Order: sequence, then C-alpha cells, then structure tokens
Amino acid sequence: MVSISSYFLIYVTVKNQKEAEKIASLAIKNNLAACGNIFPKVKSIYKWKDKIQKDNETILILKTNSKKYDLLEKIILENHSYDVPCILKIPIDSGHKEFLRWIDHSLI
Repeated sequence: MVSISSYFLIYVTVKNQKEAEKIASLAIKNNLAACGNIFPKVKSIYKWKDKIQKDNETILILKTNSKKYDLLEKIILENHSYDVPCILKIPIDSGHKEFLRWIDHSLI
C-alpha cells in the first residue's frame, strides 16, 4: 500500500547545471532519489551578507521517500558548493499511485 505522506520533492538550488547533474547522478546511483529534474539558468535574487545579490543558478528537484531523506541530504551537502545551500523537503500530499510505487521500486 502506498502511503502518500512518506514521499517528498527535494528542492535544491545549485551553482550550475554541472553541479546539479553531479548531485542527481550520485543520488540516483546510490538509490537515494528516484529521479532528478534540472532547471538550468534561473535568476535568483537574495540578500547575502547585507547585500542584494542577483545570480544565475540551477534548480534541482529530486523525488524520494522518508526512508532515504537523511542520506540524500548528506550526499547533497557533501557535493554542494554553497556555504548555506537551499535544501527544502516538500511533502507530496497527493500523487499518481503507480508513480509513487515506481519511486519505491527505484529506491531499492
């Protein structure tokens, strides 16, 4: 039986597409994420050390379950170039059950 509350999208911003591909590949190779989606060259505006910054970044979205999150976060942190990386664990409150089963199968 598929429990919706145990699935998550992991939203990560990274420096560039190369870094996103590295993290996604490691996560998938180690069965910590079922897949990754990469959105290259997004414009981010934020405050860092009291100055407004405008940078091009890449968004990486990984799909995982609650059993794999802690190890996935560790892999992200070990391979991320930022001092304070954005890593957000977003619960999935609904989804196609067959897709969720595929996530589970991919994480074995």
